[in-house]
Amino acid sequence: MEIIKTPIDGCFVIKPAVFPDPRGYFFESFNEQRFNEKSKLNIHFVQDNQSMSSYGVLRGLHFQKGEHAQAKLVRVLKGEVLDVAVDLRQGSATYGQYYSVLLSEENKLQFFVPRGFAHGFVVLSKHAEFFYKCDNYYNKGSEGGLHYADPSLNIDWKIPFEELLVSDKDKELPVLEGL
Repeated sequence: MEIIKTPIDGCFVIKPAVFPDPRGYFFESFNEQRFNEKSKLNIHFVQDNQSMSSYGVLRGLHFQKGEHAQAKLVRVLKGEVLDVAVDLRQGSATYGQYYSVLLSEENKLQFFVPRGFAHGFVVLSKHAEFFYKCDNYYNKGSEGGLHYADPSLNIDWKIPFEELLVSDKDKELPVLEGL
């Protein structure tokens, strides 16, 4: 497993060691001890989530507030997505900046999103199965979000806005300035 730093402190990409052979491939997708050693963190994931979406579906940008904040380790099982994390940590040198990474079944990359970030993704393939681990349980009363088309963020979702499929709830989320 290789940890690849990003320009935003706390976010990183994980490149697993993949062992292909004539039968297919094998890789260890998660090992808590190795993850914590390599990342220099002490994370214990308590919840796994999975979604399936079609081309153009944009889910996000979501976060959990306060004591229910969540760190996430995300990956794609099938298909391809553009995954995005926005730094919402007050006082951070990169507050209001985002990092995006292409996650796919081919590259097998994983993306670690720490607590204090809004997170979302858009499906770039016909369909995608998205999987993620959380280090805290979901709490409906602590959910929050950031508008995917916030002009101050200027996120390039790689798909024209008119082709995006966004929930009514996500369309109503505030921009960064309104948080």
